[in-house]
Amino acid sequence: MFRRLFAILLLTLGTSLASADALRVGVSPDYPPLVYLQDGKVVGIEADNARAVSEIISQPMKMVQMPFKELIPALQAGKIDVIMSGLSVTDERAQLVAFTDAYMKMGQMAIMHRDKVARFAQPWAVYREGVRIGVEPGTTGAAFAENELKDAQVSFYTDADAAFNGLRKDEIDLYIHDAPTSWQLATSSENDDLISLYSPLTDETLAWAVRQGDDRLAGELNRALQLMKSNGTLRYILNRHIPVTVEVR
Repeated sequence: MFRRLFAILLLTLGTSLASADALRVGVSPDYPPLVYLQDGKVVGIEADNARAVSEIISQPMKMVQMPFKELIPALQAGKIDVIMSGLSVTDERAQLVAFTDAYMKMGQMAIMHRDKVARFAQPWAVYREGVRIGVEPGTTGAAFAENELKDAQVSFYTDADAAFNGLRKDEIDLYIHDAPTSWQLATSSENDDLISLYSPLTDETLAWAVRQGDDRLAGELNRALQLMKSNGTLRYILNRHIPVTVEVR
């Protein structure tokens, strides 16, 4: 069904670039629902985005998997052509890469064990003195904790699963991470003992990135994105992967 609908949406798209060379798309497939592995295949919002863009510009795309921290260095070194991996736009990163137009808005959210809902039910509770905060190094969540939570006790975790275990062991009170991590809690039965505030602590945008000076590719990606926005393809992709409503029971 998805393939049929996806094909119909793409029928209205024009082509602007024909090339036999595949664009090398850098991804870190550990970030559901944006980009992750399922049965050994890269799937998620960014995978669908890449498929749509590939159809629009008539150019194949090859997914290149690597750790998130290696994406920007690989782009700068010419090992990949574009990053499509849930990359938040920041001033620091904008000094290193050229961002396309944003395709989604989101923000950092606080996740907690359900036993602590009463204590942290309000967003302002995150800013209390002595709150034990967990973050992932090198993320915008870590930057938020460093800049805004001066009185917090900050601990670092390699990924969301490690932080979730930290919440269960009462090592930390809150885990701050991008909204997609919280969205996953809304549909994941294995983590039903955890819950998010679902109130963004920051205002961020996600975009794709190319090498600085690669105006041609940036222009092609922006034109493709505009078509995806105007004909409903982008909205279809986002709605397919992100829960529309969240209920707290």
